[in-house]
Amino acid sequence: MEKVIGFIGAGNMGQAIAGGIVSSGIVKSENIIFSDVSEDNLKKAYQKYGVKTSNSNVLVASMSDFLILSVKPQIYEKVIKEVREYIKPDTVIITIAAGITLEKLKNMFEKPMKIVRTMPNTPAMVKEGMTAVIPNEFVTQDELESVIKILESFGKAEVIDESLIDSVIAVSGSSPAYIYMLIEAMGDAAVAGGMAREKAYKFAAQAVLGSAKMVLETGIHPGELKDMVCSPGGTTIEAVASLEENGFRSSIIKAMKVCENKSKEMSK
Repeated sequence: MEKVIGFIGAGNMGQAIAGGIVSSGIVKSENIIFSDVSEDNLKKAYQKYGVKTSNSNVLVASMSDFLILSVKPQIYEKVIKEVREYIKPDTVIITIAAGITLEKLKNMFEKPMKIVRTMPNTPAMVKEGMTAVIPNEFVTQDELESVIKILESFGKAEVIDESLIDSVIAVSGSSPAYIYMLIEAMGDAAVAGGMAREKAYKFAAQAVLGSAKMVLETGIHPGELKDMVCSPGGTTIEAVASLEENGFRSSIIKAMKVCENKSKEMSK
């Protein structure tokens, strides 16, 4: 892809996305440019990936064919106001902020722009991200395919309707936190059983990773996969019964609904 990909914001997510792009070879590292108020962030991005850096958001905006706004949601309006007059007419804007709808973005830019709202998650940092993709009406099919190629450089991506974004945030954007809690709890239990903590986390994390791959690669329903592990009268069914007794699934569903409602509140 002979395009320039610009990032306003060189934090963890921006750098994770850049790392996927560079390792996949979609564009050369010299075709990626970052701006950030933090010299330290810019230095890290340059040292890790060999990308160009600048303290000027305007410069990055004016150079980019794809412009990724990887800043906190609360400063989106300020950044957009700063750069909107310098963006090329055919540039595709990619956003990654929770709560910033396409309608809000339209109002911030105050003119028609090609915008793709996305919601990645932190496993993008290890190239196992999951990203929701929501283009506006000005993005062409070819441009959308190019955006998806960028996003799939650090994981998987799916186009969704914007009405589903709150569910996406609950099931994908925020859910790594739930999984980390599960891994930590499994590790604690293994430590209580006498296992060294480092090994306990390794066993727990690999079990989660392998189980997720089974769901993705076999296409078998998660309930059926669970049943395959539960031998009659065995250890697993005892554990599953205990989880059910303590509201394991209902507590996850409740937590996700709370997360979804908070996301809806942030979008107002």
